[in-house]
Parts: sequence; C-alpha cells; structure tokens
Amino acid sequence: MELFASVRRNSLGLGIFAVLTAGLIAITHQLTDHTIKDNILGAQIAAFNEILPADLYENDLTQDVATLAADPLLGSEEGIKIHIARKDNMVTGIIFETIAPRGYNGNLDLLVAIDRNGVVTGSRVISHKETPGLGDKVDLKKSKWILSFANKSLSNPALKGWAVKKDGGKFDQFTGATITPRAVVRAVKNTLIYFEKNKDALLAR
Repeated sequence: MELFASVRRNSLGLGIFAVLTAGLIAITHQLTDHTIKDNILGAQIAAFNEILPADLYENDLTQDVATLAADPLLGSEEGIKIHIARKDNMVTGIIFETIAPRGYNGNLDLLVAIDRNGVVTGSRVISHKETPGLGDKVDLKKSKWILSFANKSLSNPALKGWAVKKDGGKFDQFTGATITPRAVVRAVKNTLIYFEKNKDALLAR
C-alpha cells in the first residue's frame, strides 16, 4: 500500500508539474509572440523607409498589400507580395518582394522599390544563403554594392547594360563571385520589365 501511495503521489506531482510547465510555456509564447511580430514589423518598416523616399507616400505600406500572380519575371512560381505607396489618392510607387533565382547557393529574397515613372528608388537583399566573404556582399551590411541600383531604369542604363561587367553590362561583380551579383542584377531588371509591362494595372490599384 505504501508503495502504491508513493507512486500515486509521484505521478500526481509529475502531472501537476507538466500542467504548470505547459501553462508557463503557453504564457511565454503569448508574451514573446507579440514582441517577435513587432520586431519583424519594425524591421520591415525600416527597410521600406530605406528604399522608398518618405515624401512619396502617406499610407501604411505594411497594410496596403496585394499579391501578384506567379510570373517568371518575378522569380516565383507562387506569386509575390507588393506594397503599394500612395499619396494624394495616387499610386506613387510599388515595393516588390522579388525573388532572385539561381544564386550561388539558391534563391535570394529582394525588396525592389520602383516609383510610378519606372525608376528604382532602392533595393535590398533581405534573405540569402550566399558564401560569407564572397556572395554575401549583396548584403548592405557587407558592402554598398546593392545601392548601385538606386535611380536606375530600363533606359538608364540601356537594357543591354543590365548585366555585370563580366557579361558586358554596367554593374560590378565581386572578386571570385560572379553568380550572385548576376542573379541580383537579373532580378532587378526583370522586376523593372514586369512593372513596365503591367504599369497601367499596377498604378490603377
């Protein structure tokens, strides 16, 4: 009987401990989940502010969102999100969550901001798996290379100039790493082409 009572007490104690632990985990998740979402949102807003001049919009770019159908120019088979900038009831620019396929170690996720005149106001690589010290120079934390797309369009440079210098274009490649910058240049160019082809529909949103 004593052994049974001891086992019962231990089981009851373990059960209470499990319930308390589960409750603590649930509470912690609720408290941290909100913080994590706030941090992600803050990072997103900061990135938007870096690539799109604040005087171009007066709406909330994190809320004014649409999803585009899949298109090879945008690098995705599932469609991508765009963030629509508006001012005075007019679409002033679009931020594309573009994908650059065929980087050295896979796809790269980009933000490409284009104003209503088809000019890139800024771009950022927001996710990649490129080799440290080589392909990761597409990241602004590693080099200023990504800033070279600002104020560029399909006419500046001409379409044939939208390539790395090794391929006869106007954009620098990295020493020992050509595949990654080539993929990013192609992605930004293709996003511009998509914008130009669908400009009327995009600006009418």
